[in-house]
Amino acid sequence: MNIIQNLFAISPYIALFITLALGYLIGKITIGRFVLGGIAGTLLMGVIIGQFGVQIDPGVKTIFFALFIYAVGYQGGPQFFGALNFKTINILLSAVVMTVTGLITVLVAAKLFSLDSGTAAGLAAGGLTQSAIIGTAGDAISQLGGMTEEAKSLMQTNVAVGYAVTYIFGSLGPILMVSWLIPTFMKWDIREEALKLAEKMSDGKPELAPGEFNAMTDLVSRAYKIPTDSRLIGQDIQTVNGDLLDTAIEMISRDGQNIEVDKSVVIKAGDILVVTGLRQAIAGHIESAKHEVALPRGTVLIEENRQLVANDKQLIGKTLAQIKAETNVDTLRGVYVTDVIRGGNSQNISADFIVHKNDIIQVTGSAKDINRIEKGIGKRLVSLFSTDYVLFGLGMVGGLLIGLINFEIAGIPVTIGSGAGCLISGLFVGWLRSRKPNMGSLPLGASNFLRDFGLAVFVGVVGLQAGPQAIDMVKENGLTLLFLGVAVTIIPQIISFFISYYVLKIKNPIEALACVAGGRSANPGFAALLEKAGNATPVFAFTVTYAIANVLLTLWGPIIVGIISTQ
Repeated sequence: MNIIQNLFAISPYIALFITLALGYLIGKITIGRFVLGGIAGTLLMGVIIGQFGVQIDPGVKTIFFALFIYAVGYQGGPQFFGALNFKTINILLSAVVMTVTGLITVLVAAKLFSLDSGTAAGLAAGGLTQSAIIGTAGDAISQLGGMTEEAKSLMQTNVAVGYAVTYIFGSLGPILMVSWLIPTFMKWDIREEALKLAEKMSDGKPELAPGEFNAMTDLVSRAYKIPTDSRLIGQDIQTVNGDLLDTAIEMISRDGQNIEVDKSVVIKAGDILVVTGLRQAIAGHIESAKHEVALPRGTVLIEENRQLVANDKQLIGKTLAQIKAETNVDTLRGVYVTDVIRGGNSQNISADFIVHKNDIIQVTGSAKDINRIEKGIGKRLVSLFSTDYVLFGLGMVGGLLIGLINFEIAGIPVTIGSGAGCLISGLFVGWLRSRKPNMGSLPLGASNFLRDFGLAVFVGVVGLQAGPQAIDMVKENGLTLLFLGVAVTIIPQIISFFISYYVLKIKNPIEALACVAGGRSANPGFAALLEKAGNATPVFAFTVTYAIANVLLTLWGPIIVGIISTQ
């Protein structure tokens, strides 16, 4: 044991990565429908390994949480600003219900069990996982009159005691509620509901899970053998292509050899023509489907998808049908619009689809054909696999600066905090990216890594830091305070969920669960919900409720101290 303790003292980050590895390992354990999940597993393992007295710089927790919440905001930015409407009022009220219910639960517990102001404030800070209450309650205690300095110091110590004892379940409780208990009770499949909501948010276009793809592609290639009596014999490629609509001859195989397609090449009997085009247009084309043949294995026809940002004035405000009618047919030959992305979402493409400025238009075809039309659409989108570190760095700086903002409400100091600041900054940069596609690139793989790894490190450090103190305080204070913390964690979530669902009519399962996590300012709970959802659909409801909860929960510290001290 001493060897392990000395090792962790020399390099505490070994303990951190052991916590992550073991946490995600036990998080995979499944009992019936219950899966603990990597976040909850990491928190529990942090508490256990933390008994060795691991000391990690608190700045590690702060910066990794900032990275996590920035990535969350970045991914949800386009949907967040696009979804702001009257339904936000109900979501705001959901956060108010959660925080007020939490306050009432703490006050009732303090009354029934004769808790002093410090212990009650610590119960609120840990049970509602709002560490800012420690600061605001401590300031309020120092301002109390008619009390010795020794008594004030004791109560301020009790704030930390109550927080340490109740914080672990305060973090674990929302994870269990939003990722298992409530979905099980309501018979919801979180992943399925998240896919439904994503489809609804993208105008009916289904969201594909990792490994899935749409087998019904818009663009297809077919091979046809020219019979001896074909009318195409003796015609050159330019002439034949001129008669085709939404299709083009991309390759010719003659006597087992692929020959380069040139407009002057003349078609001969026995040639195999490879025709590429839109599925609807190519069906039954070139004489008859009875002449379709299979190409030899290994035949390659190289084309590419290229994403262009629409900024040509000749395109903006026009339908695809209008653009096609006004453009020379030979210019468009062999190039097909296969996707349009607007505001971060793929659009359903039809002839009457209207092009907007900064739409990302994906065209498919050979590099030669795409080069011909590229300038008429707009600039090529920067690489999908490179990060714009300039805007990423400025975004993080902006978030941390916003977090330093503090103000007073009724004489009570309120600080935004780095978490809320980076969330705001991430939302803005994500929205900016959807409006200006060539700015602020942060590839999905990179943002997913920042989100998942940032949160895992944050939760691991929380467990390592809280573990020893919590165990000691439980021994000193018995289980009463621990059970009160469980009540403060669970009761507001249950009441708030049913009021949100049945009274405020927040009927979408993902939004209802996100409101529970956000109204508690429960970042680990939100991370567990994101993990189960597999997409960014919970971001909007969480972001709105999280912002309100951060302010109101911070105010509860001095209110609890004031109410209990006057009783």
